[in-house]
Amino acid sequence: MRSVLRGLWLVLALAGPAHAEEVTTFTLDNGLEGVVIEDHRAPVVVHMVWYRAGAADEKPGVSGVAHFLEHLMFKGTDDMAPGELSKVVEANGGSDNAFTSWDYTGYFQRVAADRLELMMKMEADRMRDLILSEDDWRTERDVIIEERNQRVDTDPAAIFGEQRMAAQYLNHPYGTPVIGWRNEMEALTREDALEWYRTYYAPNNAVLVVAGDVEPEEVKRLAETYYGPLEPSPGIGERERPQEPRQLSERRLTFADPRVAQPYVMRTYLAPERDPGAQEDAAALTFLAALLGGDPATSYLGRKLQFETQTAVYAGAFYSGTSYDDTNFGLVIVPTEGVSLEAAEKALDDAVASFLEEGVDPEQFARIKTQIRAGEIYAKDNTQGLARRYGEALTSGLTVADVQAWPDILQSVTEEDVMAAARKVLDRRQSVTGWLMRDDSAEMIQ
Repeated sequence: MRSVLRGLWLVLALAGPAHAEEVTTFTLDNGLEGVVIEDHRAPVVVHMVWYRAGAADEKPGVSGVAHFLEHLMFKGTDDMAPGELSKVVEANGGSDNAFTSWDYTGYFQRVAADRLELMMKMEADRMRDLILSEDDWRTERDVIIEERNQRVDTDPAAIFGEQRMAAQYLNHPYGTPVIGWRNEMEALTREDALEWYRTYYAPNNAVLVVAGDVEPEEVKRLAETYYGPLEPSPGIGERERPQEPRQLSERRLTFADPRVAQPYVMRTYLAPERDPGAQEDAAALTFLAALLGGDPATSYLGRKLQFETQTAVYAGAFYSGTSYDDTNFGLVIVPTEGVSLEAAEKALDDAVASFLEEGVDPEQFARIKTQIRAGEIYAKDNTQGLARRYGEALTSGLTVADVQAWPDILQSVTEEDVMAAARKVLDRRQSVTGWLMRDDSAEMIQ
């Protein structure tokens, strides 16, 4: 019965305009931005602090320092012992974690709503009063190096991904991995971490997102009590990063490793991100990715390459527009056994050329538009996901108004918009094509 009612609700929701979640904003005198998302269905709250500082803001030579400090933030302060914050969260029946990207670093706790004040007290404490002992930073540096060992150096696909990004971004810091280059990680020091902390961890460089069973007035009162007394850091202005020069010719790379289980071809193109007040191009690219490579059974590449020619066991497309600077649009083909990477790449090229000639199938376009709208509606059921959506957007250059306008902008996309975006972005001159191979498949290179 629950699934029937949910389906009925979705049908009714799709028939009318999207309903924006209840969001309240405020800014403290010290520059801290606050976002409150009300959701009174359960007595739970998600408390997040996002900093407008990620791996792409690092100085040359200290790659990985943003992620390094993320780990060190769980050490002690003048009021908390090392590890105490997480222990207190767990003792109160909650969970906590953190994450680092190119554009932001975030910290969160999910707890009972009546524990929000305690979370704010602890998070505000480590925003300004972190203490790093000699043992703390050396031990944690070993931890992040081991994390690189496990997640990157033992995974050929991860190594290949790093190399592809480095080829895509010759000048922009998106070409440097978030976790850092190993040789630079090994040289990170306590002072590197503290310099990063002192520069970027300040109320005037942070966004507080609180979502759940809360009242906006109370959240603001608590924020003023705990975050309000923190001094802002001088000199924090607009983010200025080296920009990528215009790419004039295709770049290619190959990576061969005996550990590769499944070779594949991946091509990525420089593509526009969601810009504040101008998200239309990103919306069209979101549809293009779904049309080309969403569901393998119905997407254009899936039908052509997996079912009609059986050239691939998988073919897809991907795009994520939430990024401070230019992002990328990608295509991938995993060839069927016995199909060389050269033949797979040609088949992918042929399929893309056919799509550009044939255009968008109206029935498929209508189906995907409904799917995207349903996805936007279902996303409102996830309080933590909503909090993350706002935090990620606001630390990537967007505004609350942009986030709330996004569902309607997606629905306004036309077939002509999609094709215009495809012709603009799918330009081999601004692409990187990579082959991930087994060692014994070197003979496939022509």
